[in-house]
Amino acid sequence: MPALASHRKTRARTGIRANTPAVGFTTAALASVTLLSTQSATAAPAEPKPSIEEVQKKVDDLYRQAGTATQQYNKAKEATDTQRKSVDRVLDDVAKSADKVNEARRALGTYAAAQYRAGAVGPTAALMFADSPESYFEQTQLMDRLTERQQGAVEDFQKEQRSAAKQRAKATKSLETLTESQASLKEGKQKVQNKLAAARSLLSELTAEEKARLAALEREKEQEARRKAEAKAKEEAAERKRQEEARQEEAPATGGDTGTGTGTGTGTGSGTTDGTYAAKAEKVLAFARAQIGKPYVWGATGPSSYDCSGLTAAAWKEAGVQLPRTTWDQVNVGKRVATADLLPGDLVFFYDDISHVGIYKGDGKMIHAPKPGANVREESIYYMPIYGSVRPA
Repeated sequence: MPALASHRKTRARTGIRANTPAVGFTTAALASVTLLSTQSATAAPAEPKPSIEEVQKKVDDLYRQAGTATQQYNKAKEATDTQRKSVDRVLDDVAKSADKVNEARRALGTYAAAQYRAGAVGPTAALMFADSPESYFEQTQLMDRLTERQQGAVEDFQKEQRSAAKQRAKATKSLETLTESQASLKEGKQKVQNKLAAARSLLSELTAEEKARLAALEREKEQEARRKAEAKAKEEAAERKRQEEARQEEAPATGGDTGTGTGTGTGTGSGTTDGTYAAKAEKVLAFARAQIGKPYVWGATGPSSYDCSGLTAAAWKEAGVQLPRTTWDQVNVGKRVATADLLPGDLVFFYDDISHVGIYKGDGKMIHAPKPGANVREESIYYMPIYGSVRPA
């Protein structure tokens, strides 16, 4: 019997050890639930989604900021182009100076070679070996003249060397300035692209319904601007009629008709209502109308696309008037006129930072390149806050 006891199976042990994994899993799960509950209770609430009106305002602000950045880019590009031309001129001067240095060096080499071939002969030896005293003195005078020429060649060489060094230093400085301007230009370009990308990102997050609502808001804004433009047109028409009646009343006293004049503005404060300006304005507007439908592209000056100041500059160039590249410089050209005195062809500027411009066509409307994603079009001048207006010629 004792021998059989050694072959008995060991009885399985039960208790806490066997159940430990299950207990551990349950405890971890409970802890996770508790932690998640705690985080949910303390997490900040999500920011509310902006309204369509807020999105519209934000997008408009981004486009306007992009417009300002575009003018900064245009100004930097204009400066960079000027600097590049200056660098080209300086490098050309450096090349010319190098040629002069080489010519002076060749002259010195010629004299040095002649001396080497003749050898160094002292005055006593020259007199002894001369055929006659007269021959000696002739040789002496020739050598004196040769020495003077050699001295002149040395001075010329040194002068050209100094000039070349100055030109190289100038070129180095010009290249450094150009490099800085190009870096600034690249930064400005990136700034515009970032603003436009932010605007596109906001618009891309809208649902189809929200986009429809945004489009409706844009139409409402356009209709309000149109109403203002129509009111402006009626006001101008009434003023023209009043002026015409006044001229007719004065005609008998003056012995004839004084003429009706042209244009849609009153011209009372402009000082330029003659046919010369009207003829130029007609060319400007004919060009501007021909560009309607072409896309706005920032930094573009035509002929396939334009930004706002690119269009105004190209249009007035058709009339023989060269305008600066940016709105900030165009606003200082010609003569300032009041909104009530606008004539076709006048430039109307917008926003406090003067970041947009259009060409007035009469009846409260203008032709302009509006913003990215839009084409050159006719629109009310009251669509944006007016800064001021100028008559370029």
